[in-house]
Amino acid sequence: MIRPHAKPALALATTVLLTGGALAGCSGSDDAGKDFPAWQNAQVNAVSRATTGAGVATTTSMKPDGTLETVALELSTGRRLWSQPATMAGRLPGMGVQAPATIETGAGQAVVVALDPARGKGRDAAVLVARDARTGRQRWTRPLHSTFGPQRCGPYVCVSENTALTSARVVVLEPGTGRTLWRLPGIAEVEWSDPTRVVLLRLASHPVLEAHALKTGKVIWQLPIEQALGEGVDLSGGWAFGATDDKIVGYVAPYTNPQTKRTSTFGLFSARLADGVVDWMRPSVVRVYPSGNPAFAPVVRPVDEQGQYGGFARLDAETGRVMGQITPAQVPGSGWWLAFPPHMDKLGFLKRDAPGSVFDLITGQPTPVSGASGWSFCVTDPKPLALRGMTPGFYSIAALCEFDLATGKRVASPSAPPSWFTGSQNGWRLWRDEKGALHAVNDGTATTPGMYG
Repeated sequence: MIRPHAKPALALATTVLLTGGALAGCSGSDDAGKDFPAWQNAQVNAVSRATTGAGVATTTSMKPDGTLETVALELSTGRRLWSQPATMAGRLPGMGVQAPATIETGAGQAVVVALDPARGKGRDAAVLVARDARTGRQRWTRPLHSTFGPQRCGPYVCVSENTALTSARVVVLEPGTGRTLWRLPGIAEVEWSDPTRVVLLRLASHPVLEAHALKTGKVIWQLPIEQALGEGVDLSGGWAFGATDDKIVGYVAPYTNPQTKRTSTFGLFSARLADGVVDWMRPSVVRVYPSGNPAFAPVVRPVDEQGQYGGFARLDAETGRVMGQITPAQVPGSGWWLAFPPHMDKLGFLKRDAPGSVFDLITGQPTPVSGASGWSFCVTDPKPLALRGMTPGFYSIAALCEFDLATGKRVASPSAPPSWFTGSQNGWRLWRDEKGALHAVNDGTATTPGMYG
């Protein structure tokens, strides 16, 4: 998945061609959630999203010397539990920095699976290591040549191996022992899982969404992405998926081939998790950023055959129908960035240090800008991470800040970033601020996907 901040994506934000990524937030959010248990940890520089399990939060952090480390924090307090060196071997810069995979193993226990440098084996060598989530005690290891990183798939670990070789495959491992349960040839990414099934996006010239039984690897259903959106899909532009209840909603971003100058097929679609049957499709729309997860409050902008952008539309993720829209004539000139309030019922056009404008997303009508605030990217021109000994071009996950839309200035004492952005896991919401500090609040929000999944 291509994830902000990806420099080319942010450069196109005014034409809303940003693509998918991870949990993030706003600087100064230590005041967030005054009525709920909350913490901040400024001793980390989180550059990946955070994962949680068994009362532990984990993230990939960048140290001052440019090396990476896996950091585990106590979820209730933010206290550092342990840390270990981390690396990337074979991951593509546009995918962003990988997060550790946290898998609960029962009885209040969990393991954290991450990629460690293989000592004395050269710059690109790595080893997959599973550790006890609370103590950091090593459970098992697995040498790797190249990988996109580990992911949780239900109660197991899914790992892409040999991604730089013709022998690329995905392996499903038992988290307590590292024992291989089954293998799948090729490269794939986990897009959704429950205790018995996993849905993978198989990355190929003709990509396929594929559901497997987790214990056996048996194929349950297959959905070629071109069957949902039409011929000419190219994942080079990025993709994002999300799921709620009985559906998975996918977005494939456009990609213009530099040789042919042709733009690939793109858009949103929904498929049933039970059988992979396409429920609805919205071809030729781009997902806007910041905004909610594709499966939760998607906001899009149509693009015609000449590449001209239309207005903005809020879709119903259940049906794909337009719930409300803003016409192209209402879009105010240029020089703006999108900003959304906590409930995504309005769309703001933020102009830095100048008055902006606000529209009701349901009625499409302008609303008073005085007293209105919205969440937008803290930084519109991010710098790549100064990683030592690794492929250049990686960016940290994006952070959002709250702005007064009447003045275009940051809100002095912002609240917690909205749940449509952070998502929620069992009532806990975690986010990264623009300096890399990790924040959390436990406000009892229902478990929902955030902007990045």
